[in-house]
Amino acid sequence: MITVPLLDLGPQNRALEAQFEAAFRDVLRSNQFIMGPRLEAFEKDCAAFLGVKHALGVSSGTDALLLALMALDIGEGDEVLIPSFTFFATAGSVARLGAVPVWVDVDPHHFNIDLADAARKVSPRTRVIMPVHLFGQSCDLVALQAFASAHRLRILEDAAQSMGARWQGRSTMSVGDLGATSFFPSKNLGGMGDSGLVTTSDDALADRARILRVHGMQPKYYHREIGANFRMDPLQAALLHLKLPHLPEYNCARAGNANFYHAALKGKPGIAENRPGVEAAAKILLPVDFSGQGIWNQFTLRVTGGRRDALKAFLTARKIGCEIYYPIPLHRQECFASAGYRGGDSVPVSELLSAEVLSIPIFPELAPDQRQWVADSLADFAAGKTE
Repeated sequence: MITVPLLDLGPQNRALEAQFEAAFRDVLRSNQFIMGPRLEAFEKDCAAFLGVKHALGVSSGTDALLLALMALDIGEGDEVLIPSFTFFATAGSVARLGAVPVWVDVDPHHFNIDLADAARKVSPRTRVIMPVHLFGQSCDLVALQAFASAHRLRILEDAAQSMGARWQGRSTMSVGDLGATSFFPSKNLGGMGDSGLVTTSDDALADRARILRVHGMQPKYYHREIGANFRMDPLQAALLHLKLPHLPEYNCARAGNANFYHAALKGKPGIAENRPGVEAAAKILLPVDFSGQGIWNQFTLRVTGGRRDALKAFLTARKIGCEIYYPIPLHRQECFASAGYRGGDSVPVSELLSAEVLSIPIFPELAPDQRQWVADSLADFAAGKTE
């Protein structure tokens, strides 16, 4: 029996180990441990990679969202449209500022925010739409811009799982007023700890974000407003900078694994692609890259008919890593459920997906025999071979 972890960071990091060690020694000997030229160089190359004017390294993906919202002056009573089916930080960053997350449903096929549902939930207090490019697939950026323009809203792109994903040639984090991503170790560009990035092509927003990133200080020790300590460490920047040129090859390898799953499982009984009209015809629905330019941070199945937990147990017994992202929609999280935020009574797809989704290994260094074992196991389960 072959063991297949959900994620193995070792091979990718070992390939650059000598360069990491040299970078560490360089930072150590520089005695420049806060801000400085290593961070600036990383920010410059991130901005070029994403096609934006400004990129700001920050302390985490969550802090990237929080800083971006602060730069937009979002606060008490302001409403922010967010998907209910996503990671906690999206809503948590809104609520921490006293603003109100408004729960919007998602599309059952690409998992991203449903703009038709968002339109139903706009109110006079709505100031921002905060789409999440979930699992590495970009939202429809053209439709997103048209929606925001029609409703006079700012856009904050939560691209924590999608740095490098594109829609019709435009990168995530490049069309919104601001973008935010995470370099948590499991991301496609993963660091050695927490860190993140804020992007914008608006000079005024960039200037404000830079000031807020250092306690609202400008000049030194003079504070016109309250910011926070959102700085990325130069060591983290130096290590990530070494990995940044490899991000396209990491993304390409993930896409290759996704293509393998699709080819290996095509025509297998009980398995189909997660496209409109096939939900009732299959036990396992394979995710589809509707943009054709996704980066596959996760390969997330839908398992129909209440079989998700059985598949998870089956794969675990076969030593195949898998995880539920996410087992409970945000509107039902205990810390939000009692707050009475709008929209929680009308997000049925988010409820459904939380009961169906299961993510399987997709990391770049997945070996041929490992991914074949995963595919064979999915085919066995769909065919009723559950020994």
